Amino acid sequence: MTKVGKKYREGKKLITANQTYDIADAVALVKKVSYTKFDGTVEISIKTFADPKYNDQNIRATVVLPHGTGKTLKVAVFATDVDADAAKKAGADTVGYETLITDMKAGKLDFDVLITSPMLMKELAPVAKILGPKGLMPSPKAGTVTTDIATAVEEVKKGRLEFKLDKTGNIQSKIGKLSFDDDKLIENFKTLMKAIEENKPSGVKGKLIKKIVIAPTMGAGVPISY
Repeated sequence: MTKVGKKYREGKKLITANQTYDIADAVALVKKVSYTKFDGTVEISIKTFADPKYNDQNIRATVVLPHGTGKTLKVAVFATDVDADAAKKAGADTVGYETLITDMKAGKLDFDVLITSPMLMKELAPVAKILGPKGLMPSPKAGTVTTDIATAVEEVKKGRLEFKLDKTGNIQSKIGKLSFDDDKLIENFKTLMKAIEENKPSGVKGKLIKKIVIAPTMGAGVPISY
């Protein structure tokens, strides 16, 4: 059994056993059970009825949270010419072609998200084994392989995040920071859940969501009625 600290146990006492909470009460409660001295993240774990073993039950998409995630991501764009200019104007942190791929080959990955165009995807093949394990390889489903480079950069900067089903049928994501106003966290939650429901796989019959829990970076999880 995993050992938990005194502060965790104290926070856990605030959560009634076998009870689920509406999102407003859950957000208020998750702030009380947090015991970090820094501005922690409000994380969400969603158990689904989807089975990732089947292609028609997989989930992978993106959503732009109305109030962002509270974290500013470093965006790199692998592009040339017009796309490179558009990326710079949209606020990309790093834009390049030869220099950027040379840095990537050397393991210099000073970015959180890498965006490119369909035309240049094949040029990233030499660094696929470097980017892939770190979750940085661009993908159409993640919105990072696109013909509209500027919009992709702007959306990531505003708070776009990717959500996907893991091997256990869960979706792990985040809805903001503990310092966010309750209303902003609630709106982010509703936006994320709407996007997940809209991406319900065709292979899942009936309900998609089995269980939802939100939790602070450090602290007990709060089960949500949904």
